[in-house]
Amino acid sequence: MFTGIIEEIGTVGELKRGSEPSGGAKLVVRARKALAATDGPRLQEGESIAVNGVCVTAREITAETFSADLAPETLARSSLGFLRPGARVNLERAMTPSSRFGGHIVQGHVDGVGKLVALDPLPDGNYWLSVDVPAELERYIVWKGSISLNGISLTVARLDGNRVGVAIIPHTHEITSLGDLRPGDPVNVECDVLAKYAEKLLANLQVPSRQQPAQPSSLTLKRLMEEGF
Repeated sequence: MFTGIIEEIGTVGELKRGSEPSGGAKLVVRARKALAATDGPRLQEGESIAVNGVCVTAREITAETFSADLAPETLARSSLGFLRPGARVNLERAMTPSSRFGGHIVQGHVDGVGKLVALDPLPDGNYWLSVDVPAELERYIVWKGSISLNGISLTVARLDGNRVGVAIIPHTHEITSLGDLRPGDPVNVECDVLAKYAEKLLANLQVPSRQQPAQPSSLTLKRLMEEGF
């Protein structure tokens, strides 16, 4: 579980593809804060860490790097397969029970890859970010709702079809890799998980009519508890 509050910017050291074109890959990332013991527990092998919003499992940890195995599904669902050595990536370690919840619920399970339209400068160091998200994700995004773009917890400020507009404050621009993006670049998109749960639950509700009496709903207290509410 993550919050979308980026801890640091790492650098890609290597992206090594497997022997088969449809197989996985190995990603090596250089980091500082996540690998130091001065600011919370040092990243341990087997722990989760979000790389550009993608939850991966850290392994082969050294003083300066960690690696992660990328499954074919991860490469197909996210933009990690487009990374090149030297590329900067947003990093966030998993939450702890004592962590502050500064962003929103981010699972690191990317729903799809969007495309950067523009990152336009505004007065006083602010920016306006425009991203086209996959059309099938549009129904999960609402005005003033939360969205994770490349692992960053952001608030939807404008919604025009499948084009999302977000206001970027100077701090967010400084501590993330957003400034490296260019129009057309891929962007990892994770929608608010609550919207997806609500859609599935509401799909089972039946609207009664005069000719047909209402049927018992499958939306029960037990069902809600099973779904995590």
